[in-house]
Amino acid sequence: MKSEERKDKQMNSKWKEEIKEKFKRHEKDTGSSEVQIALLTKRIENLTEHLKNHKKDHSSRYGLIKMVCKRRKLLDYLKRKDEERYHWLIKELNIRH
Repeated sequence: MKSEERKDKQMNSKWKEEIKEKFKRHEKDTGSSEVQIALLTKRIENLTEHLKNHKKDHSSRYGLIKMVCKRRKLLDYLKRKDEERYHWLIKELNIRH
């Protein structure tokens, strides 16, 4: 494994842990809707930057569309279950609703 790839994986796991810490509901929470939405948002932002430089990468664009749809479904679920938490998350992640 190249050193650049190793650094990318370390950074990847570092920001994942930071996001989990910020959005978790309780001490052992890693999979709540809020954490999943926040992780998807970060991945969407990274992939959007990638697609700005690689305009013809259609397979990544397809993956981006799938991630946005999954995030939308999770946001709809969160809004049904806990609207206050939904509005907090939207504001915190700075995404449109």
